[in-house]
Amino acid sequence: MALLEFYGAECGHCLKMMPMIDRLIEEGIAIEKLETWHNTQNAERMETIDRGLCGGVPFFYNTDSKQFICGETDEETLRKWANGEKV
Repeated sequence: MALLEFYGAECGHCLKMMPMIDRLIEEGIAIEKLETWHNTQNAERMETIDRGLCGGVPFFYNTDSKQFICGETDEETLRKWANGEKV
């Protein structure tokens, strides 16, 4: 399973989500952070996964459950997404 977070370095919503993401990572949940505003390769990867789901960052994608979150969310929803639960 891969948990992906696509974000922009200067994105206010992304920056607000970072402490929650870092907390989950510290708890042992593997989340791959992919900066898209300055990294063309990550932006292209997001484009192939997004396919009209969100169209922006932050964009969270669980490759196993196919669950995704568009934009800012709360920690409870983020944990459900990380566990593959419906969000």
